[in-house]
Amino acid sequence: MKRFADLYADLDATTSTLGKVAAMRRYFATAPPEDAAWAVYFLSGRRPKRLVKTTDLRAWAQEEAGIPQWLFEESYVAVGDLAETVSLLLDRPAPSEGGDAEDAEAGGAGKKEEEREAADDAPSALSDLPLSRWLEEEILPLRNLDGEAQRPRVTAWWRALPQPQTFLLNKLLTGGFRVGVSRNLVARAVAEEAGLPPAVVAHRLMGRWRPTGEFFIRLLSQEGGDVDLSRPYPFFLASPLQAGEVEEIAGALGPAGDWLAEWKWDGIRSQVIRRGGTVFLWSRGEELVTERFPELAEAAKLLPDGTVIDGEIVAWADGGPLPFATLQTRIGRKKVSDKLLREAPVCLLAYDLMEVGGDDLRQRPLSHRRERLAELVADPPGFLLSTAVEADGWPELAALRDEARQRRVEGLMLKRLDSPYRAGRKRGDWWKWKVDPFTIDAVMIYAQAGHGRRANLFTDYTFAVWRGDDLVPVAKAYSGLDDAEIRRLDHWIRRHTRERFGPVRSVEPHHVFEIAFEGIRASNRHKSGLALRFPRIARWREDKEPAEADRLETLHELLDAHG
Repeated sequence: MKRFADLYADLDATTSTLGKVAAMRRYFATAPPEDAAWAVYFLSGRRPKRLVKTTDLRAWAQEEAGIPQWLFEESYVAVGDLAETVSLLLDRPAPSEGGDAEDAEAGGAGKKEEEREAADDAPSALSDLPLSRWLEEEILPLRNLDGEAQRPRVTAWWRALPQPQTFLLNKLLTGGFRVGVSRNLVARAVAEEAGLPPAVVAHRLMGRWRPTGEFFIRLLSQEGGDVDLSRPYPFFLASPLQAGEVEEIAGALGPAGDWLAEWKWDGIRSQVIRRGGTVFLWSRGEELVTERFPELAEAAKLLPDGTVIDGEIVAWADGGPLPFATLQTRIGRKKVSDKLLREAPVCLLAYDLMEVGGDDLRQRPLSHRRERLAELVADPPGFLLSTAVEADGWPELAALRDEARQRRVEGLMLKRLDSPYRAGRKRGDWWKWKVDPFTIDAVMIYAQAGHGRRANLFTDYTFAVWRGDDLVPVAKAYSGLDDAEIRRLDHWIRRHTRERFGPVRSVEPHHVFEIAFEGIRASNRHKSGLALRFPRIARWREDKEPAEADRLETLHELLDAHG
């Protein structure tokens, strides 16, 4: 645990990519395989479900620290992270036996007798317990205990561990482990340590695997082959093409004839895999969604064995896409009823072929992969080729892009015809040329502190529009301002707070912001009756008064036109 806590601290202390890779390499070079496997598990973004209720952790920590609830809440607001707040409040020298008795007699921390016994029984070497044993023998068994049984174990650990390890422990308990490294960066560090191409390691990290010593040894192995037939490939992600003049785009990308243009479909990015006579459907988030789309899984049985197709699951009927909200009705369902199959029909719009007959085609040019793909998807029902958008040049493509919303798509995808299928977001070969977002002017009415490095600044805001003489909240956003603007706004929020609701502050309705968003739909869950998709701050409208902000009627008109 100590070694992994040191790695966490090293990663958190630097923004340098080289520094992060070097720190991970040092860890992987010296950690036992079973510990390294768990490190890869957490660093690559995987985490078990929350093992302990946060409300329980707050109550236990408050009592352990011997402080009133208001002081704990104020500390939490100031720090902005529960795991760090608890570790800091409990960062104190262990009391002597006499001190323990005096504290108990005075009722100082309200410790129960069994908790004191658990603390007495905690081994002095708890800090040096390997990470794998911590997870498998101590932390994960908590899932089988209720809160009353969990408490003495957790509080005993808090008393036995130093602050950095208590902080890490709390992150693992709450499922909130994040440290600012991407999976590609983890794959790069492992690849450099193993002397392998990063793409090989990235592929081995996809799909289902258990963090065992055997897995980590296979991850570093020079031998090829993969026994997991379900394993998907890393997705190739397009980079955003900033909107600009057509001439600028043509100058940056070259002749339009060198590119394949497709519609940017609004669905679930997926890989369809047929290997060993079995079909697997994976989402881009590496969730196995086969059971949620049984009609696609059944159709995929017509594909030849050893096939992997990249595409988009889209709600589809009468030859065209349906709103994304229709698809959402199926996203959270593990079992799909016949009624839902009828109400939310789907298809797979296939746009790339990564494997056929068991052969990896990713290094072949896109033009070749598309030709083979067209042949494969001609037969399975519910499979359609994402056809090329034909145009004579960039001006014509720009004009078609402007029609995106009428076609219920998000814009255009541009892919260089001679490009291989890469892993991750590699700039240059694939671009997403999205339609310009919707925008409204809204008034900031609430603010909340951020997390991590911004825990001491108000960075999360709620925005409202007018309904009659009242402001109605319509969106929350936390991105779009630069550091200087955030600091200036934070200073203003602290001086113009009206009320406090835990970590949230109500502020004077003074500042107007332009809010950009991708879509709008009706929602019974929101006071406004509307939900905005991917809202973010476009700019701070210091030239506008609150009365000039948009009205709720304007958004309803937008919903009627584009919802």
